[in-house]
Amino acid sequence: MHLFVGLGNPGAKYARNRHNIGFMAMDEIARDHGFGPWRSKFQGQITEGTLGDTKVLLLKPETFMNRSGQSVQEAAKFYKLLVGDITVFHDELDLAPGKARVKQGGGHAGHNGLRSIHAHLTPEYRRVRLGIGHPGHKDAVPGYVLRDFPKADEGWLDDLLRGIADGAPHLAAGDGGKFMNAIALRVAPPRSSNTTTKKAKTAPSSIAKAAASNPAPASDTRSAMQKLMDKFK
Repeated sequence: MHLFVGLGNPGAKYARNRHNIGFMAMDEIARDHGFGPWRSKFQGQITEGTLGDTKVLLLKPETFMNRSGQSVQEAAKFYKLLVGDITVFHDELDLAPGKARVKQGGGHAGHNGLRSIHAHLTPEYRRVRLGIGHPGHKDAVPGYVLRDFPKADEGWLDDLLRGIADGAPHLAAGDGGKFMNAIALRVAPPRSSNTTTKKAKTAPSSIAKAAASNPAPASDTRSAMQKLMDKFK
């Protein structure tokens, strides 16, 4: 079994906050892959399901962000999970909006949710860092992360969450590369070949129009003597 943890704060007041993008990711995975109903356990909301061939528990701690580790530790202990079986989804100030990165271990970079998990487990769990951008000054960070995503961000946010759900089975199987590819296909899909085809189809007609408006000069059938005489007319 794997434990996917989404970080955020409980309650409708915080539901659309930038800080709650981890909760949003869990909701998208549960909805897209037909997980069971959410229920209260381990000081949080949990649901179980399968991703590919892997049984996965989704957890949204309800201890508030700075005590997230309490909920994660309870769930890990109950299911006898190793730290390598745990993946934490969280907001990341140091990534541009819509970007995502998978990371194994490392520091908490001042993120209170990660700081709490570090204290209750170890730093060696896997993280999925979800970019929300930076407000530009550290003093503005608290207000920034606790504000809702603006409407202008809804497009990339929806693409990112859908990509996470698409790639979740790969992540559960331990393939971070395929997980990232699934996100990329949503966030930055390949350009359609229709544009090239259209250009190819219209090129001949464009050439024909140009030829019609600029016909080639008629061939000169005059003799050399006639050309010389015409110069002096």
